[in-house]
Amino acid sequence: MSKRKALGKGLDALIPASPTGAAAAEVPVLKKGAALPSGPVLCPIEEIVPSPHQPRKRFDEKALAELARSIKENGLLQPILVRPREGKGARFELVAGERRWRAAQRAGLKEVPVLVKKIDGDKALELSLIENLQREDLNPIEEAEGFRWLSEEFGCTQEEVADKVGKDRSTVANALRLLKLPAPIRKDLEEGKLSAGHARAILSLESNADMNRLRQQILKHDLSVRQAEALARRMAQTGAKPAKPAKAKPDVHVRQLEEDLQRVLGTKVSIHFRPGKPGKIEIAYSSLDDLDRIIARLKR
Repeated sequence: MSKRKALGKGLDALIPASPTGAAAAEVPVLKKGAALPSGPVLCPIEEIVPSPHQPRKRFDEKALAELARSIKENGLLQPILVRPREGKGARFELVAGERRWRAAQRAGLKEVPVLVKKIDGDKALELSLIENLQREDLNPIEEAEGFRWLSEEFGCTQEEVADKVGKDRSTVANALRLLKLPAPIRKDLEEGKLSAGHARAILSLESNADMNRLRQQILKHDLSVRQAEALARRMAQTGAKPAKPAKAKPDVHVRQLEEDLQRVLGTKVSIHFRPGKPGKIEIAYSSLDDLDRIIARLKR
């Protein structure tokens, strides 16, 4: 089955192919007060701030260090997409490329190639989300939060979200279900302690208490996804409350004996009769005097 083509609407069109060789050395420096350029320019790295709507909350330190080494050796091969920012402080806000911006800082770059586009807040948010959701290294909760943002902020159906990021609708639907998990399990997914497969097995259980019990077993015994699914099925089967058996009607002869004893003793008498097994007789009394009266009658 071929992978769906992402309909991100803009990132490839907004970010042109990177200049290489001599052309790369000719990227001009962005000057303060100058008109916005149409092509890539070099911008001081401190003039850029990340988007507050970035879906990625965690950056893999090892991967970031590797990217920083590559940038240090080869430079930043593709410009970062930014938009003008109003107010004091930095002049630009990131739209796409925060991971490369962070790695460039680590690599010690003072300037980075940027492409400046006038993009309104909603469009910038949409592009930032799509750029991140098309990547493969978001954790499951970051991905789910991104899908939810696209759905809620832009009124997209699950099918429309899937078209924008180039994924199947079932992938989007399954990701959104992860947000229904209890907070400790969502944190495990963010930290990589549990996989999305483990999470789906946990979601097959109905109560939060059962979900947390399965989570504990997975972490304690390092269960695979298949083992977690099997355990979830067993928990679902044994967790069902059995139907209460119908109360057996008392034997007519036993009932007659109870009534005879009650007339003789003047108090409530219960006979617990089990065919072929020991039984018992319960005689009720209201006080010590009543107990003496019953004993006296039994001794006659």
